[in-house]
Amino acid sequence: MSTKRSAPDFILVLLTLSLLTIGLIMVYSASAVWATYKFDDSFFFAKRQMLFAGLGIIAMFVIMNIDYWTWRTWAKVILIVCFVLLVLVLIPGVGLVRNGSQSWIGVGAFSIQPSEFMKFAMIAFLAKFLSENQKKITSFKQGLVPSLSIVFLAFGIIMLQPDLGTGTVMVGTCVVMIFVAGARVSHFMWFGVAGAAGFVALVLSAPYRIKRITSFLNPWEDPLGSGFQIIQSLYAIGPGGLLGLGLGQSRQKFFYLPEPQTDFIFAILAEELGFIGGSLVLLLFGLLLWRGVRIALGAPDLYGSFLAIGIISMIAIQVMINIGVVTGLMPVTGITLPFLSYGGSSLTLMLAGVGVLLNVSRYARY
Repeated sequence: MSTKRSAPDFILVLLTLSLLTIGLIMVYSASAVWATYKFDDSFFFAKRQMLFAGLGIIAMFVIMNIDYWTWRTWAKVILIVCFVLLVLVLIPGVGLVRNGSQSWIGVGAFSIQPSEFMKFAMIAFLAKFLSENQKKITSFKQGLVPSLSIVFLAFGIIMLQPDLGTGTVMVGTCVVMIFVAGARVSHFMWFGVAGAAGFVALVLSAPYRIKRITSFLNPWEDPLGSGFQIIQSLYAIGPGGLLGLGLGQSRQKFFYLPEPQTDFIFAILAEELGFIGGSLVLLLFGLLLWRGVRIALGAPDLYGSFLAIGIISMIAIQVMINIGVVTGLMPVTGITLPFLSYGGSSLTLMLAGVGVLLNVSRYARY
């Protein structure tokens, strides 16, 4: 690998900061009513989001100057630490329970979600494995099984919390990386059948997941129960029209859509800024994806390519799932919208991931 570094991808920085700025504005707009009611402070969530955004930006610019090969050196250690944290979070009294999921470690509002950091740990480790064993990836036993075994082990622990949304993003990201590395489609078909069977078993094992599926197919069957969030989200998007009701003028944030600053923030954005505002955000994400793929293709080595494609795939999959849920195209999964939704662990991770992408871009040959 060449040691000569160039300037980082300025367009990627601009796109990231643009999405982050829109997110900070929308977190305040979406949460002000609920924050005033619950905490008597309309800026309660906005201030915390600004704090994590500041920490994330610092992390992004620091990591941007760290040779991305460092993550290859420490990939196993980072993965082991994240596995330990995933186990610790399951211990009663250590892990914090929020919205029915024991996924957090910390004190009060200032806590971390280990499953979010496992996504990056898995990307760094899998990029190392694939770059060192690419010739074996076409082998079912020597390539595909070893790479997916560690992924599904992490997924299994995450499901004990349970956190199907984060686990799905992690598995989807790793599958994209393995596919790009050259795994055979026929091998994926066998895992696809097994994965589909496992997914059905997970859904059937928990009544609330079954309700999410049935409410996705027909939310009006239980409008005050399992279909409530989807219906209220659509009620927000519909009146937005072309130009929206105006920034800060959402009606659904007045206790109709639960905690609109998190998973359903895009619904409030579409209500206030309309089709034009929603399309602008999707355009920014599309351009972000383009820059990430461009960096992956221009990386000077396999590890840089796999690392970049993993990070940009993670962002893209999370965006697709979140938008799909908000618009009623997918069942509710509890996935945040990168850079926009309220959430410290997710926001910090995403900005740190962009920092890694920026470092790869400093060596990329366009």
